[in-house]
Amino acid sequence: MPSGASSSTTLFVDPRSIGRYFLVGGTCAIVDIGLFMMFAQVLGFPYLRVAAASFTAATLLNYFLSVRFVFVSGLRYTARWELALVFAVSLVGLGINQVILALAVDGWGWPLFFAKVTATGSVFFWNYFSRRMIVFGAIRS
Repeated sequence: MPSGASSSTTLFVDPRSIGRYFLVGGTCAIVDIGLFMMFAQVLGFPYLRVAAASFTAATLLNYFLSVRFVFVSGLRYTARWELALVFAVSLVGLGINQVILALAVDGWGWPLFFAKVTATGSVFFWNYFSRRMIVFGAIRS
């Protein structure tokens, strides 16, 4: 029985997988931005701390949705190692996110919402390619 997976780890972009990842990432971005706005804008918590927490929650959701709809889990690593690696590569994404937020809000005076949307969008491709190349390798066909 075929596995339903493509194990190519080249930088070739499969339109179906990136489309599915766009939907997964979009869902997680809504969670990330929603939590961020609620705690930073509405409740007044420090925005960089809130950004780290909301990014972490969205990363966890992204892992579960990604292994269900985008990537094939368990080909390279156990689920525990996959999750650890997702969070490890996400630390780079979090760093990018935080730098863009700080520059946009404190440096350029942007509103929180636009800064967060810009930061989140900027990290999308890093997330997809790092998960595909480093963590999972195979995509669902």
